[in-house]
Amino acid sequence: MSRAIRVQAVGDASALKFETVEVPAPGPGEVQLRHTAIGVNFIDVYHRTGLYPLPLPFISGQEGAGVVTALGEGVTSLRVGQRVAYAGLAGSYAELRNAKAERLIALPEEISDVTAASIMLKGMTAEFLLNRCRPVKAGDAVLIHAAAGGVGLLATQWARHLGATVIGAVGTARKLELAAPNCDHVLCLADGPWVDKVKALTSGRGVQVVYDSVGKDTVLHSLDALAPRGMLVSFGQSSGKPAPLDIVALGGMRSLYLSRPSLFAYISTRAELEQSAKALFDVIRAGHVKVTPPRTFALADAQQAHRALEGRETTGSVVLIP
Repeated sequence: MSRAIRVQAVGDASALKFETVEVPAPGPGEVQLRHTAIGVNFIDVYHRTGLYPLPLPFISGQEGAGVVTALGEGVTSLRVGQRVAYAGLAGSYAELRNAKAERLIALPEEISDVTAASIMLKGMTAEFLLNRCRPVKAGDAVLIHAAAGGVGLLATQWARHLGATVIGAVGTARKLELAAPNCDHVLCLADGPWVDKVKALTSGRGVQVVYDSVGKDTVLHSLDALAPRGMLVSFGQSSGKPAPLDIVALGGMRSLYLSRPSLFAYISTRAELEQSAKALFDVIRAGHVKVTPPRTFALADAQQAHRALEGRETTGSVVLIP
C-alpha cells in the first residue's frame, strides 16, 4: 500500500485528496520506485482543473526522483537501490509507484534527489526550447517570460551561456531581484507598456525569439516584441488560455513564426530523453546553470503547494517530500 494525492473530480486545490492506494508488483519492463522527492509543475494545475483532461480518477503529478525498490520481468538497465528521476510520467504524487524503466534516467552523484525532482521537467523544457525548438545563437536577443519561475531561472542562465542577450520579464516587482542576476535586462510587466521597453533595449528592432509560458495576458504583446522573422514560442498558459490568433497577423513585412511545443514531443524517444537529460546535467555540473533550492512541502500538503503556485507566491521550483 502507498499514500498518494488523487483527483476524483476536477476543481480547485481542494480536489487533491491524500488517500491510500494499492501498488501492485511491477510488470514486464517496469520498476517499482520509492519517491524521495516529487516535482510540482503548472501542468499539474491544468490536469487538476480539467484544462488538460485526464481520465478520472487519477494520481496527480508528472515528475519525481527516488530509489528503485523492485524490478519487473526483463529489466536489465537498472538495479535495485539505484537513484533515478523522470519527467512526463503521470502519477508522481505518491510514496510508491511503478514506472517503465525506459523512461527513467539514472542520476549522477552530483545531482541530489531534491534537485532532480526540481529540474527534470523544467530543465529539459529549457533544453529543448533553447537547443532544439528555436536554437539560440550567440548574438541573439531573447525575451523569456516568468524569468523568476522554475523554467525561467534555468532558461535565462542557459541562454546567456549560449551567448544571447537575455531580457527577462517578471509579473511583480518583488521578483525583479531574483531574476536580475541571470539576465542582461529585466522588466516588470506590471510597470506598464513593456513592448516599448523591449524595443528600446534592441534599438527598435525587437528580439529574435520570445519564450512565453504566461499565455493569455502576454501572447499578443509578445508577437509585437519580435523582430522581423522572429519566433514566438508559446509553451504555457499560467494566466489562462490565449485567445484564438488570426494567422494573417503573422505575415506582412514581419513574417513571424509561431510554435506551440510540448516537452513530451521532444523526449518521445529514448535517445531524445537521454540526450536532453545529459545536456541538462552537463550545464549544471559545469556551473553554467545554478539551481536555486526549491520550496518544499510535505506530500500531504499538496493542496497548499498548488495554492501557492497558482497565487504566484512561489519563485523557482516547488517540490513535495513524501
